[in-house]
Amino acid sequence: MVLNNIEKLLKKYENGETTLKEEQQLKNYFSQETVAPHLEMYKPMFNYFLANKQEQFTKDVPLKTKRIFNYKWISVAAVAVLMLGFYFNSSIITDDCNELGTYCEPEQALEEVTKQLAMISNHFNKGTQAVGYLKEVDKGTAALGYLNEIENTTSIIFKK
Repeated sequence: MVLNNIEKLLKKYENGETTLKEEQQLKNYFSQETVAPHLEMYKPMFNYFLANKQEQFTKDVPLKTKRIFNYKWISVAAVAVLMLGFYFNSSIITDDCNELGTYCEPEQALEEVTKQLAMISNHFNKGTQAVGYLKEVDKGTAALGYLNEIENTTSIIFKK
């Protein structure tokens, strides 16, 4: 009778229809020394379940996660520091003349303007010297124009 009951429980176990009490009955049956010969193949499986039940996890589980540093906030802080620096630097100006990069004395301003204009003139003169060869090219094209006139006249003579 017990053997028939175990075989029915095994069929239910294979179909996934057993309760916890019925599974415990199967584990108790297969943990015995004597098991029916045609059910010997189930004994290692149920012995494994019993042994596995007694295993315990002994390692520590970290509950805190590692903080990930967000570098985007560094750029936001850097922009904020720069903006504050520009604001306070522009609001604390001791000399009114140098506020916009101007000169207090007109003679100083005239002297600086003449220096700058002389520098610009010097650079323009260098540029025109480098382009001076274009006049020679113009002379050459004018000579070619004369050759075209000569060619036109010779073509008229030889064609007639």
